[in-house]
Amino acid sequence: MNRFYKCGHTAKVFIFLLLLCSSATQSNAQIDINIGWSVRVAPPELPVYEQPECPGDDYIWTPGYWAYGDDDYYWVPGVWVEAPEAGYLWTPNYWAFGDDGFYRYHAGYWGPHIGFYGGINYGYGYNGDGYYGGRWDGGHFRYNTAVSRVNITIVHNTYIDRTVIINNTTINNRTSFNGRGGMAARPRPDQQQATNDRHIRPTTQQDMHQQNAGKDRSQFAAINHGRPAVAAMNKVGGNRYTPQGRPTMRPANPANTKPLQNKTPPARQPNQRDINSRPTTRPGARQVTPTRQPVVKQPQRQPRNQPQQRPIVQPRPQTQTPKPQPAQRPIVKPRPPVRPQPRPQVKPQPRPQPKPQAQPKPQPPQKRP
Repeated sequence: MNRFYKCGHTAKVFIFLLLLCSSATQSNAQIDINIGWSVRVAPPELPVYEQPECPGDDYIWTPGYWAYGDDDYYWVPGVWVEAPEAGYLWTPNYWAFGDDGFYRYHAGYWGPHIGFYGGINYGYGYNGDGYYGGRWDGGHFRYNTAVSRVNITIVHNTYIDRTVIINNTTINNRTSFNGRGGMAARPRPDQQQATNDRHIRPTTQQDMHQQNAGKDRSQFAAINHGRPAVAAMNKVGGNRYTPQGRPTMRPANPANTKPLQNKTPPARQPNQRDINSRPTTRPGARQVTPTRQPVVKQPQRQPRNQPQQRPIVQPRPQTQTPKPQPAQRPIVKPRPPVRPQPRPQVKPQPRPQPKPQAQPKPQPPQKRP
C-alpha cells in the first residue's frame, strides 16, 4: 500500500509541475504579444520625418516607434513591410500610461481590421483612428497617393482621396503615448470588436528590423536626444533615410571600400612570396624550384624585393675570382715607400760657394809709381 501511495503522490506532484510550466509559458506568451516593457519614464516625442517611396506592390507602411532596451528608449525607423496575408492591415504599437505610474508598451499586430493604437497620430494614414493610406481590393493593396508616397511608374494600384487628409502626412501632435499627460483617446466599440479578430504577430522581418535598431547606438535617445539620424527605411534591410528624406551614408560602405584597396596590393605580394616560400615549406618543391630559380625566376625578382640576399648567392661562383684581388692591394701599398724620394736632398749643392773667390777685387793696390 505504501508503494502505491508513493507512486500516486509522485504522479500528482509531476502533474502539478506540468500545469505550472504550461501556465507560465501561456503567461509569457501573453506578455510578449500583448504587453511588453514597463518603464517609469515617458517615451520621447515622435520625430518628424519624411516617408520614403513604397518599394513595390502589397507593401504596407508601418510607422516608426520608440522601443526600449539597455535602460533607454531607441527609435525603430518607419518601414514598408509586406503583409503576411492578403486583406490584413497593421495596427501600430503604442505606449500607455497606467494608474500605477508605469508606461507600458503594447505591441502591434496584423489583422483584418485596424484596432486601437492609443490615438497616437503617427502620420501617413495613421491619424490616431484607423488607417487611410490605402485599402485592399481584389487581393491587391491599392494606395491612396494623397496620403502615401508611391511612385506610380512602379506601383499602378493607386487612387486619390483627399477627404481623409487631416494632418496625416505630417505629425503635428508629437505625443508618443496614451494616458495622463498624453493622448486621452479611448477605444471605440468597433475597435474593441477588432480585438476578437484573428491576429498575426509581427513578422520575422519586423522583429529583425527592431533588433537591428536596438544594436545601433545612434538610435538611442540618450545619444540623439530624441532626433534619430535614421528615421525611416524603404524596406527591412534596405535604404535608410534621414528625417529630411535624404539617404544616409552607412558606416559600412566606407569600411568596404578601404579593405578592397588594401587587399589588392597584398594580393600581389603573397604571390611572389609564395614562390620563394615553396622550397622552404614543401620538400617536394625544392627539387623543382632550385633548377628554375637561378635561371629565370630568382635573377628577375632579386633586384625588386630582396637585393641584399641575392648578391649573397651570386658571389658563390665568384668566390674563386675575387681571391687574386688582394694581389692588387699590395700594388697600392708600395706607393708609400716611394716616399724615400726625398733623397734628392742633394740640396748641399750650395757647396759651390767658392764663388766668393772674387776676392781679387783688392787689385787697386797695383798703382805702381
